[in-house]
Amino acid sequence: MKKSEVRAITRAGAVAALYVALTYLSFLVGLSSGAIQLRLSEMLCVLPAFIPEAAVALYIGCLLANLLTGGSILDILLGSLATLIGAFFARRLRKTEKPMLIALPTVIANALIVPLVIILSAGSEQTLAAFPYLALTVGIGEFLSAAVLGTLLYKIIKKHNLFKEL
Repeated sequence: MKKSEVRAITRAGAVAALYVALTYLSFLVGLSSGAIQLRLSEMLCVLPAFIPEAAVALYIGCLLANLLTGGSILDILLGSLATLIGAFFARRLRKTEKPMLIALPTVIANALIVPLVIILSAGSEQTLAAFPYLALTVGIGEFLSAAVLGTLLYKIIKKHNLFKEL
């Protein structure tokens, strides 16, 4: 195995572990899931703009975090898929000079998918009529964590040249 491959696997493991740890921190204060959520881990959605392995690492981290924090099977599968979709498009937008654009796919994917997960996981307690409210509340939390905190993280990484390759 090449040194660069080992480095990429190590970075991916660190990103996944950081996602789990930050989600767990949000879980401890009751903000990792539900109608109102603010996952600090979603700020990491900008990392695929710097390192390609971050996209899969975020997916794995989200999958593990959802599993460890007691998410429903739909949340474990579809919530993680929302993170993967956001990370995939963040990677595609890596050449933009507007870091908030890099975070927007994560905000949009989660604002559309997570409300459906909440509705389907709640069974008869929720109906599709709740979708606009849930999309708004999840979207606001995602905007704060992914777009605002993610943009701040992006700027710190760029300023200090923490990752060499784009």
